[in-house]
Amino acid sequence: MSVSKIVMRLVSISFTVLVFLVIIYGMYQLGLRSYDYGYRIFTEPAVTKGEGRERLVQVRPSMSDADIGSLLEEKGLIRDKWLFVIQLKLSDYSKKLVPGRYLLNSSMTSQEMMKIMSGEESGEPEQEKE
Repeated sequence: MSVSKIVMRLVSISFTVLVFLVIIYGMYQLGLRSYDYGYRIFTEPAVTKGEGRERLVQVRPSMSDADIGSLLEEKGLIRDKWLFVIQLKLSDYSKKLVPGRYLLNSSMTSQEMMKIMSGEESGEPEQEKE
């Protein structure tokens, strides 16, 4: 074998090993991020500790779960709207949120907010006067 063929073969093997290492590293990172996100679904703490900030939120009948998540994220009550949507889908409150106006606090967890917006806890929706 000539020297150029040996060098090309070594470069080819090195490149293949490098590609496999990049793929393995990417799968490792994906696994870490997936685990972290999955863990947060069930353990996400409130945005703030202590008293927090109260925000008035109006849930309209036409709003989807993603719209409600966007609204809560906009008001600073949750960190991630898609995490809220998944939490809602997996909770007992899926499809049970009642339209209305709610006074929510940034020291509440998503589960506590869902409980209030479903009408199960004090904080019954205030009917709008039109």
